[in-house]
Amino acid sequence: MKLKNTHKQDRISNMFEKIFLFCAVVSVISVVVISLYMIISGAPVMKEVGFFNFLFGTEWNPTGSNPSFGIFPMILSSICATIGAIVIGVPIGILTAVFLSEIANKKVANFIRPFIEILAGIPSVIYGFVGLILLVPFIADVFGLSYGACLFTGMIVLAIMILPTIVTISEDSLRALPSEYKEASLGLGATKIQTIFKILIPAARSGITTGIVLGIGRAIGETMAVIMVTGNSVNLPKLFGSVRLMTSGIVSEMSYAVGTHRDALFAIGLVLFVFIMAINLILNSILNKADKKYD
Repeated sequence: MKLKNTHKQDRISNMFEKIFLFCAVVSVISVVVISLYMIISGAPVMKEVGFFNFLFGTEWNPTGSNPSFGIFPMILSSICATIGAIVIGVPIGILTAVFLSEIANKKVANFIRPFIEILAGIPSVIYGFVGLILLVPFIADVFGLSYGACLFTGMIVLAIMILPTIVTISEDSLRALPSEYKEASLGLGATKIQTIFKILIPAARSGITTGIVLGIGRAIGETMAVIMVTGNSVNLPKLFGSVRLMTSGIVSEMSYAVGTHRDALFAIGLVLFVFIMAINLILNSILNKADKKYD
């Protein structure tokens, strides 16, 4: 009887191993297919327009009599908006995760946590709509602007949008740490705050970094919200100036783009794809170096 049960368990184990392998292969194939499609669709226009003219040109006028396809303002605007969202959102997200996992009592944490989860489920267009109705006029009044749809407004909206991802993953990482870490630190005379910032956060750096990477991915790839609150004009980025991000450029013009114009939008997507991949590689490299340092 035990032998039959062992064979049955082995068959089930082998079946699940094959299922997991199939899922992993599908994931790899999906990334490869997307990469090839973006390269095939976007690379030719870079050759036609000129690689440096496309990436570093400052004029975007694809429908004029003498069309130009410079996306440098969109690249800079995307980078600035993402950096601003990180600067605002990451500290708030990590500190909120620390509060929920280490400082707040159970009732308070259970009360706050559902609101953070709700933030994660709100459609991006709602963020954009609320930002347009409430935040844009507020920014205009506070800073004396004629219109508050600008890069700074986009930074704030993106920072709010990445908070749920950072808070949830960081909190889970902190809660997953062995209790011995905290007990040993407190037993050696460290205060609770010292234990949090010197022991717990460094120990949970892998999960926290994962949350930050996912948050950055959402900030870079966000479209509808930033269209509504950044002004959507192709200009070199200024903090209180109207800007257009790369995602906004694709969505704004894809419905009527044809020929070289359409290919240029695919090329913007390719640049965006490369940016996300580069950020993931850089952050993973930093994380690996940190792991070696602490090992």
